[in-house]
Amino acid sequence: MSPPGNGPMVPILGFLTCVAFLYLSFGDLWLDYNREAELGFVSRNGTQFVLDGKPLYVNGWNSYWFMDHAVNDHSRHRVGAMLEAGSKMGLTVCRTWAFNDGGYNALQISPGRFDERVFKALDHVIAEAKTHGVRLLLSLVNNLQNYGGKTQYVNWAWQEGVGLSSSNDSFFFDPSIRRYFKNYLTVLLTRKNSITGIEYRNDPTIFAWELINEPRCLTDISGDTLQDWINEMTAFIKSIDKKHLLTVGLEGFYGPKSPKRLTVNPERWASELGSDFVRNSESPNIDFASVHIYPDHWFHDQGFEENLKFAVKWMQSHMEDGDKELKKPVLFTEFGLSNMNKDYEPSQRDRFYRTIFDVVYKSAKRKRSGAGTLVWQFLIQGMEGFNDEFGIVPWEKDSIQRLMMEQSCRLGRVTGRLLQDKKATEICSNKP
Repeated sequence: MSPPGNGPMVPILGFLTCVAFLYLSFGDLWLDYNREAELGFVSRNGTQFVLDGKPLYVNGWNSYWFMDHAVNDHSRHRVGAMLEAGSKMGLTVCRTWAFNDGGYNALQISPGRFDERVFKALDHVIAEAKTHGVRLLLSLVNNLQNYGGKTQYVNWAWQEGVGLSSSNDSFFFDPSIRRYFKNYLTVLLTRKNSITGIEYRNDPTIFAWELINEPRCLTDISGDTLQDWINEMTAFIKSIDKKHLLTVGLEGFYGPKSPKRLTVNPERWASELGSDFVRNSESPNIDFASVHIYPDHWFHDQGFEENLKFAVKWMQSHMEDGDKELKKPVLFTEFGLSNMNKDYEPSQRDRFYRTIFDVVYKSAKRKRSGAGTLVWQFLIQGMEGFNDEFGIVPWEKDSIQRLMMEQSCRLGRVTGRLLQDKKATEICSNKP
């Protein structure tokens, strides 16, 4: 029997004791769960990407159109649908544009003027990626004219009467244009996401920054102009954001001073573009090298079998550079097979993907620099206007979906991540 007056205190004390016991016993598990629920920053150790102390090999895709479609209510759902589909295939990284300079749905309307509506669309893309456990490789400007690119920067300088030249390549050497671009970088990197409340430079959902998509500087084939620009801009980015990885965005061609220009480049023109894979990727603030794979666009007289052999040689050459020269990971950030080729058959695309995946898988097993691949490009239904000769709606192509999932699973086994990731385990036990 309890002493008079203490009756109500006994169950209360008992309850508090129970709560304390549960916290002491399982509190660490709860904290561990919360930590696991948060994405960590991807870093690198030598030739490997590293996440949470383990190697990471990338299996992912390109959907350049995310920000543009996130602007409007009627198309915003496509971003989440594509990210969800990618996540269900075990894909870890999506490459997309974080630029749109001038024109329709422009993020940067004019130098230093930004459309908050479009910035909120990019906020949405990043927040959706985090929800689905997918990281983003965000490209910062285009060498091509699509979505403004360097041409738009040159036009702005020319219109304001401060441009040194009307040449598109003045983007790389004009001091006024360099200031424009640095201002854009500052605004973007320090942007506070209106949904998550996290500044972009502090958000681990962002896998890495890509300086420019497919840079070329035809007016200086020595490569000095482009190299100087890369060194300056990468140092500027790192002065603001030291947490994220950074790559150039190269196609992978060897320059005029490289011995591989004669043995590996597709044709002579590839060494006269003002870029050089090794030299550009050696820049001290570049964390990993980027390469594209489009033999059917680079050659005009080769059939599928020859292009397939070239793709393997091309990849092996760049991984050799990563291992021996650069000591950095090599990520194949675009690859695809055109359905406009004269000898095209749907089964060729499966073989092309499988061959490229096999090269990366073998590199992963040997702990070499071949760090992963990003397919160009994935879309969803009803996006014909954004499609090209490489585009795929993955769930409409069972064979492609199966290949993507198989690659995710075997890369997960190589790194041991499959045993720790419940979602990956479920994916790999339920492959189509």
